[in-house]
Amino acid sequence: MTVIYPSPIFGPVHSRRLGVSLGINLLPSDGKVCSFDCIYCECGFNADHRPSKALPTREEVREALETRLKDMQVNGLFPDVLTFAGNGEPTAHPHFPEIIEDTLALRDKYFPNAKVSVLSNSTFIHRPAVFEALNKIDNNILKLDTVDDEYIHLVDRPAGKYTVSDIVEHLKAFKGNCIIQTMFMKGTYQGKDVDNTSDKYVLPWLEAVKAIAPRQVMIYTIDRETPDHDLEKATHEELDRIVSLLTEAGIRATASY
Repeated sequence: MTVIYPSPIFGPVHSRRLGVSLGINLLPSDGKVCSFDCIYCECGFNADHRPSKALPTREEVREALETRLKDMQVNGLFPDVLTFAGNGEPTAHPHFPEIIEDTLALRDKYFPNAKVSVLSNSTFIHRPAVFEALNKIDNNILKLDTVDDEYIHLVDRPAGKYTVSDIVEHLKAFKGNCIIQTMFMKGTYQGKDVDNTSDKYVLPWLEAVKAIAPRQVMIYTIDRETPDHDLEKATHEELDRIVSLLTEAGIRATASY
Protein backbone atom coordinates (compact mmCIF):
# COMPACT_ATOMS: atom_id res chain seq x y z
CA MET A 1 0.00 0.00 0.00
CA THR A 2 1.27 3.49 -0.80
CA VAL A 3 1.15 5.91 2.12
CA ILE A 4 1.27 9.63 1.37
CA TYR A 5 1.62 11.62 4.58
CA PRO A 6 -0.60 14.70 4.99
CA SER A 7 1.85 16.69 7.11
CA PRO A 8 5.53 17.63 6.91
CA ILE A 9 5.97 15.69 10.17
CA PHE A 10 4.87 12.09 10.74
CA GLY A 11 5.35 9.43 13.38
CA PRO A 12 6.84 8.58 15.72
CA VAL A 13 7.24 5.27 13.93
CA HIS A 14 9.63 2.38 14.48
CA SER A 15 12.34 2.13 11.86
CA ARG A 16 14.14 -1.14 11.15
CA ARG A 17 17.45 0.70 11.08
CA LEU A 18 17.00 3.79 13.28
CA GLY A 19 14.76 2.90 16.23
CA VAL A 20 11.90 5.24 17.25
CA SER A 21 11.91 7.83 14.50
CA LEU A 22 10.03 11.08 14.03
CA GLY A 23 9.78 11.59 10.28
CA ILE A 24 10.24 14.88 8.46
CA ASN A 25 8.85 15.02 4.93
CA LEU A 26 9.99 17.97 2.80
CA LEU A 27 7.81 17.06 -0.16
CA PRO A 28 4.21 17.84 -1.19
CA SER A 29 1.48 16.17 0.84
CA ASP A 30 -0.21 14.77 -2.28
CA GLY A 31 2.75 13.35 -4.17
CA LYS A 32 6.49 12.85 -4.30
CA VAL A 33 9.50 14.54 -5.82
CA CYS A 34 12.55 12.38 -6.41
CA SER A 35 15.52 12.18 -8.74
CA PHE A 36 15.19 8.37 -8.68
CA ASP A 37 12.20 6.34 -9.87
CA CYS A 38 13.19 3.06 -8.21
CA ILE A 39 11.35 -0.07 -9.23
CA TYR A 40 11.31 -1.14 -5.56
CA CYS A 41 10.14 2.17 -4.03
CA GLU A 42 7.55 1.45 -1.36
CA CYS A 43 5.78 4.72 -2.21
CA GLY A 44 5.37 3.76 -5.88
CA PHE A 45 6.73 5.04 -9.16
CA ASN A 46 7.02 8.82 -9.54
CA ALA A 47 4.60 8.84 -12.48
CA ASP A 48 1.91 7.46 -10.15
CA HIS A 49 2.26 10.34 -7.69
CA ARG A 50 2.90 13.59 -9.49
CA PRO A 51 2.29 16.36 -6.92
CA SER A 52 -0.18 19.17 -7.54
CA LYS A 53 0.66 21.06 -4.36
CA ALA A 54 3.72 23.17 -3.57
CA LEU A 55 6.56 22.02 -1.39
CA PRO A 56 6.13 22.86 2.31
CA THR A 57 8.03 26.05 3.10
CA ARG A 58 10.90 26.31 5.53
CA GLU A 59 8.60 28.11 7.96
CA GLU A 60 5.88 25.42 7.66
CA VAL A 61 8.38 22.66 8.36
CA ARG A 62 9.85 24.47 11.35
CA GLU A 63 6.42 25.25 12.83
CA ALA A 64 5.11 21.71 12.32
CA LEU A 65 8.27 20.18 13.78
CA GLU A 66 8.27 22.40 16.85
CA THR A 67 4.59 21.70 17.48
CA ARG A 68 5.21 17.95 17.33
CA LEU A 69 8.30 18.11 19.52
CA LYS A 70 6.47 20.13 22.16
CA ASP A 71 3.62 17.61 22.12
CA MET A 72 6.02 14.69 22.50
CA GLN A 73 7.81 16.41 25.36
CA VAL A 74 4.53 17.05 27.21
CA ASN A 75 3.51 13.40 26.74
CA GLY A 76 6.84 11.96 27.81
CA LEU A 77 7.72 10.56 24.40
CA PHE A 78 11.39 10.51 23.46
CA PRO A 79 12.40 10.00 19.83
CA ASP A 80 15.69 8.27 19.11
CA VAL A 81 16.07 10.14 15.85
CA LEU A 82 14.55 12.87 13.70
CA THR A 83 14.61 11.41 10.19
CA PHE A 84 14.35 13.22 6.87
CA ALA A 85 12.78 10.67 4.57
CA GLY A 86 9.13 10.70 3.51
CA ASN A 87 8.01 9.89 -0.01
CA GLY A 88 10.88 11.23 -2.11
CA GLU A 89 14.31 12.91 -1.99
CA PRO A 90 14.67 15.39 0.92
CA THR A 91 17.78 17.10 -0.44
CA ALA A 92 15.78 18.15 -3.52
CA HIS A 93 14.03 20.81 -1.42
CA PRO A 94 15.50 24.22 -2.34
CA HIS A 95 15.77 25.20 1.34
CA PHE A 96 17.10 21.88 2.61
CA PRO A 97 20.26 23.41 4.14
CA GLU A 98 18.28 26.04 6.06
CA ILE A 99 15.77 23.44 7.24
CA ILE A 100 18.64 21.36 8.59
CA GLU A 101 19.81 24.40 10.59
CA ASP A 102 16.30 24.82 12.04
CA THR A 103 16.02 21.12 12.85
CA LEU A 104 19.33 20.99 14.68
CA ALA A 105 18.33 24.03 16.75
CA LEU A 106 14.94 22.51 17.65
CA ARG A 107 16.54 19.15 18.44
CA ASP A 108 18.98 20.84 20.80
CA LYS A 109 16.12 22.73 22.48
CA TYR A 110 13.70 19.83 23.03
CA PHE A 111 15.50 16.49 22.72
CA PRO A 112 19.29 17.04 22.72
CA ASN A 113 19.97 13.30 22.89
CA ALA A 114 18.08 12.59 19.68
CA LYS A 115 20.02 12.14 16.46
CA VAL A 116 19.23 13.88 13.19
CA SER A 117 19.31 11.59 10.16
CA VAL A 118 18.88 12.15 6.45
CA LEU A 119 18.18 9.32 4.02
CA SER A 120 19.30 10.47 0.61
CA ASN A 121 19.90 8.91 -2.80
CA SER A 122 23.14 10.93 -3.10
CA THR A 123 22.15 12.78 -6.27
CA PHE A 124 22.48 16.31 -4.83
CA ILE A 125 25.66 15.90 -2.78
CA HIS A 126 27.60 17.77 -5.48
CA ARG A 127 25.85 20.95 -4.33
CA PRO A 128 28.11 22.69 -1.76
CA ALA A 129 25.25 23.79 0.52
CA VAL A 130 23.73 20.29 0.57
CA PHE A 131 27.14 18.73 1.19
CA GLU A 132 27.79 21.14 4.08
CA ALA A 133 24.36 20.50 5.63
CA LEU A 134 24.82 16.72 5.47
CA ASN A 135 28.19 17.08 7.17
CA LYS A 136 26.48 18.71 10.18
CA ILE A 137 23.97 15.98 10.98
CA ASP A 138 24.45 12.83 13.06
CA ASN A 139 23.52 10.22 10.48
CA ASN A 140 24.31 11.11 6.88
CA ILE A 141 22.81 8.04 5.18
CA LEU A 142 23.57 7.88 1.46
CA LYS A 143 22.41 5.36 -1.12
CA LEU A 144 24.77 3.29 -3.24
CA ASP A 145 22.95 0.22 -4.54
CA THR A 146 25.75 -0.93 -6.83
CA VAL A 147 28.64 0.45 -8.86
CA ASP A 148 27.25 -0.93 -12.11
CA ASP A 149 25.86 1.99 -14.15
CA GLU A 150 23.64 -0.26 -16.27
CA TYR A 151 22.07 -1.79 -13.16
CA ILE A 152 21.51 1.64 -11.60
CA HIS A 153 19.69 2.86 -14.72
CA LEU A 154 17.56 -0.29 -14.84
CA VAL A 155 16.64 -0.43 -11.14
CA ASP A 156 17.04 3.03 -9.57
CA ARG A 157 16.17 4.82 -12.82
CA PRO A 158 17.82 8.20 -12.08
CA ALA A 159 16.55 11.32 -13.80
CA GLY A 160 19.13 13.31 -15.72
CA LYS A 161 22.85 12.64 -15.71
CA TYR A 162 24.06 10.01 -13.24
CA THR A 163 27.39 8.23 -13.24
CA VAL A 164 28.53 5.97 -10.44
CA SER A 165 32.14 7.19 -10.65
CA ASP A 166 31.05 10.78 -9.96
CA ILE A 167 28.82 9.70 -7.05
CA VAL A 168 31.61 7.65 -5.51
CA GLU A 169 34.03 10.58 -5.70
CA HIS A 170 31.53 12.85 -3.93
CA LEU A 171 30.94 10.17 -1.28
CA LYS A 172 34.67 9.93 -0.68
CA ALA A 173 34.72 13.69 -0.07
CA PHE A 174 32.80 13.16 3.20
CA LYS A 175 36.01 11.54 4.53
CA GLY A 176 34.14 8.86 6.43
CA ASN A 177 31.38 11.10 7.78
CA CYS A 178 28.64 9.07 6.14
CA ILE A 179 26.70 5.84 6.28
CA ILE A 180 26.25 3.88 3.07
CA GLN A 181 22.85 2.29 2.55
CA THR A 182 22.37 -0.44 -0.05
CA MET A 183 19.29 -2.36 -1.15
CA PHE A 184 19.87 -5.98 -2.14
CA MET A 185 17.15 -7.93 -3.88
CA LYS A 186 16.40 -10.60 -6.45
CA GLY A 187 13.80 -11.25 -9.14
CA THR A 188 13.22 -9.73 -12.55
CA TYR A 189 12.14 -6.44 -14.08
CA GLN A 190 10.87 -6.32 -17.66
CA GLY A 191 12.33 -9.77 -18.15
CA LYS A 192 15.80 -8.79 -16.89
CA ASP A 193 17.51 -10.28 -13.85
CA VAL A 194 17.90 -7.73 -11.02
CA ASP A 195 19.74 -9.95 -8.51
CA ASN A 196 22.58 -7.82 -7.10
CA THR A 197 23.58 -10.31 -4.37
CA SER A 198 26.12 -12.17 -6.50
CA ASP A 199 29.87 -11.52 -6.59
CA LYS A 200 29.45 -9.85 -9.99
CA TYR A 201 27.85 -6.91 -8.19
CA VAL A 202 28.96 -7.33 -4.57
CA LEU A 203 32.74 -7.42 -5.05
CA PRO A 204 33.08 -4.20 -7.13
CA TRP A 205 30.63 -2.50 -4.76
CA LEU A 206 32.75 -3.64 -1.80
CA GLU A 207 35.87 -2.09 -3.35
CA ALA A 208 34.02 1.21 -3.79
CA VAL A 209 32.82 1.09 -0.19
CA LYS A 210 36.39 0.52 0.99
CA ALA A 211 37.46 3.61 -0.95
CA ILE A 212 34.63 5.69 0.53
CA ALA A 213 35.53 4.41 4.04
CA PRO A 214 32.13 5.16 5.66
CA ARG A 215 31.71 4.80 9.38
CA GLN A 216 28.98 2.21 8.78
CA VAL A 217 27.16 0.33 6.05
CA MET A 218 23.47 -0.55 6.30
CA ILE A 219 22.23 -3.22 3.94
CA TYR A 220 18.62 -4.24 3.63
CA THR A 221 16.07 -5.84 1.37
CA ILE A 222 12.46 -5.35 0.33
CA ASP A 223 10.17 -5.09 3.34
CA ARG A 224 6.80 -3.96 1.97
CA GLU A 225 4.77 -4.08 -1.22
CA THR A 226 6.55 -2.58 -4.23
CA PRO A 227 5.15 -1.12 -7.48
CA ASP A 228 6.79 -3.90 -9.50
CA HIS A 229 5.60 -7.32 -8.37
CA ASP A 230 8.33 -9.54 -9.86
CA LEU A 231 10.86 -8.56 -7.21
CA GLU A 232 11.99 -10.85 -4.40
CA LYS A 233 13.63 -10.41 -1.01
CA ALA A 234 17.29 -11.27 -0.60
CA THR A 235 17.66 -14.10 1.89
CA HIS A 236 19.07 -13.81 5.40
CA GLU A 237 22.00 -15.94 4.29
CA GLU A 238 22.79 -13.67 1.33
CA LEU A 239 22.68 -10.53 3.45
CA ASP A 240 24.75 -12.17 6.19
CA ARG A 241 27.40 -13.12 3.63
CA ILE A 242 27.69 -9.49 2.50
CA VAL A 243 27.91 -8.29 6.10
CA SER A 244 30.72 -10.77 6.72
CA LEU A 245 32.65 -9.44 3.71
CA LEU A 246 32.31 -5.90 5.04
CA THR A 247 33.33 -6.97 8.54
CA GLU A 248 36.40 -8.74 7.17
CA ALA A 249 37.31 -5.46 5.45
CA GLY A 250 37.13 -3.66 8.79
CA ILE A 251 33.86 -1.87 8.02
CA ARG A 252 31.03 -1.84 10.56
CA ALA A 253 27.91 -3.28 8.92
CA THR A 254 24.36 -4.23 9.77
CA ALA A 255 21.63 -6.04 7.85
CA SER A 256 17.87 -5.53 8.04
CA TYR A 257 15.85 -8.48 6.85
